[in-house]
Amino acid sequence: VQLQASGGGLVQAGGSLRLSCAASGRTISTDTVAWFRRALGEEREFVAAVRGAGGSSPYANFAKGRFTISRDNAKNMVYLQMNNLKPEDTGAYYCAAQFGRLITSSATVASSYDFWGQGTLVTVSS
Repeated sequence: VQLQASGGGLVQAGGSLRLSCAASGRTISTDTVAWFRRALGEEREFVAAVRGAGGSSPYANFAKGRFTISRDNAKNMVYLQMNNLKPEDTGAYYCAAQFGRLITSSATVASSYDFWGQGTLVTVSS
């Protein structure tokens, strides 16, 4: 599976961005796909995941109520809609995929994913 993340950019605090993760080489409709992020000098952290068919979508606490993860199976894409962005959301955002439906506790852990896209940079100005 090859993943291509896009949609990052510069936005003012309170603004919105939609990140896209395009998959190729495999249909990911039943796989678990997640977004992680890494701020400069910080550890990579989980943002949100969409689990395989019928699974729930876990979110990090900072993402709840502001971010929404979704997938378009027809386009083999996963999206992350980010609203009410804050300066602390600044960082590189990565999409990751793993075959099948991970259990929730595994879906939030980076080491559970074998496939990663390159990062897309999000910068939120105050």
